[in-house]
Amino acid sequence: MEEIKRLIINEQIQEDEIVSLSLRPQKLHAFIGQKEVISALKISIEAAKNRKEPLEHTLFSGPPGLGKTSLAHIIANEMNSRITVTSGPAIERAGDFIGILTNLEKGDILFIDEIHRLSKTVEEFLYPAMENFKIDFIVDKGPYAKTINFNLKPFTLIGATTRSGLLATPLRDRFGIFHHLEFYEKNDLATIIKASAMKLNVAVDPQAADEIAIRSRGTPRVANRLLRRCRDYAQVKTGKSHVHEAVVKDCMKALRIDEYGLDDLDRRLLKIIKSHYQGGPVGIEALSATLNEEVDTLVDVVEPYLLKTGFLRRTSRGRELTELSIKHLVNF
Repeated sequence: MEEIKRLIINEQIQEDEIVSLSLRPQKLHAFIGQKEVISALKISIEAAKNRKEPLEHTLFSGPPGLGKTSLAHIIANEMNSRITVTSGPAIERAGDFIGILTNLEKGDILFIDEIHRLSKTVEEFLYPAMENFKIDFIVDKGPYAKTINFNLKPFTLIGATTRSGLLATPLRDRFGIFHHLEFYEKNDLATIIKASAMKLNVAVDPQAADEIAIRSRGTPRVANRLLRRCRDYAQVKTGKSHVHEAVVKDCMKALRIDEYGLDDLDRRLLKIIKSHYQGGPVGIEALSATLNEEVDTLVDVVEPYLLKTGFLRRTSRGRELTELSIKHLVNF
């Protein structure tokens, strides 16, 4: 079940990192979906280029796999800038930041994924860098301590977060541009699947693209991953790189991914709420303990899609099943 679980979650796995380089769009006009976000970004980028200034600090929020990292790279391409990529957990001390910040040239982009996981010390160190393009670093201790001031070249910080509510208000307020990415509609996902299939030299029927899109949990990363699994299935079972509707249905059945895009972990969660907690409400900590899964995994990876599709309801007292989920569980 662990292998199936990794296929359907929207967190990035090692295979995605390799393949995404070839499938990632390079310019805004090639980015499919998120129309309001793209429209607003076009204006912001064009205005910054006309003024010959770096783009304002930008924050992208939303569930994993919706294109936050892709948009950061696209902005760098549109601004003809160099991009430096890191993540919140990778920066453990303020001193780790000095080398990164002082190496940025004017107009460069610093992309911090999972920015909500920055430590408090690093976060406070970042405030003057974002606001005044300066950093103060204290060396030595006690009576020998002294402050060294670094002047930075104007840069753009792009942050990505799956949980914007965990960002400290002072940090969030220093971003001039804020965009929340929503789950994708089926038609946009089908278009993404067809475009990815062309890059992977895989023939995909329109009906097959629709079937994959339905099961992709509104997430391009999952759509591309399922496309690759269907390609593998077609090659092994038919000897051809031609994905048609029957191949997709057989492949999804083998992977235990149903027509709503739910996998074993989703159904386990729903079944436990039904059988152990009489349909809810139940707290997330209790669910985490019963499922033997991390709370963050349930909150960031599993819950958002179940809430969006109406299988789960979140109340002040906990999580509850909906009528849709109760009907769906009858088949399993």
